Amino acid sequence: MKNRDSFWRRRILTPVIALLKQGITPDKLAQTLGAGFICSMFPILGTTSVLNLLIGVRLRLNHPLMQTMNQVLAPLHMVMILAYIRMGEWVWGAHEDPLTVTDIVDIFKHPSWYDFFDHFGFAVLHALTAWALTAPVFFAAIYYPSRYLFFLLAARRRNMSAAGT
Repeated sequence: MKNRDSFWRRRILTPVIALLKQGITPDKLAQTLGAGFICSMFPILGTTSVLNLLIGVRLRLNHPLMQTMNQVLAPLHMVMILAYIRMGEWVWGAHEDPLTVTDIVDIFKHPSWYDFFDHFGFAVLHALTAWALTAPVFFAAIYYPSRYLFFLLAARRRNMSAAGT
């Protein structure tokens, strides 16, 4: 049990407290987690790092944390692309010709921009639609609980500092 507590403290709690000490507010930290998650789930391969960077600069969020989340969430991102395509097909009512793994493999045999958009244009539209519909839900589901937690941690830190002086 002690090893688990020390792992939690060393890998999660201490870095978060260090971020709070560096001047990042609990609200900005929660925004970073929420925005980092939804940017990392953007359903077009090769765009998530740039999207995290652009959103992070625009909103003045913590870039190292956003890029770390992007890397950690990469396996989930791959799964979510297919989930977004399927959800988008459902939203658009495109059940008569769903995208298959065979379609994906075939396009890589003879790649060209025309073939890519011919085969995947609607799949991209479907995935983007589903992402746009779910992004606010994911943001809220991450932002509000983490904001509450970070405010509690900040208050605890202030109380510990006040008691120690």
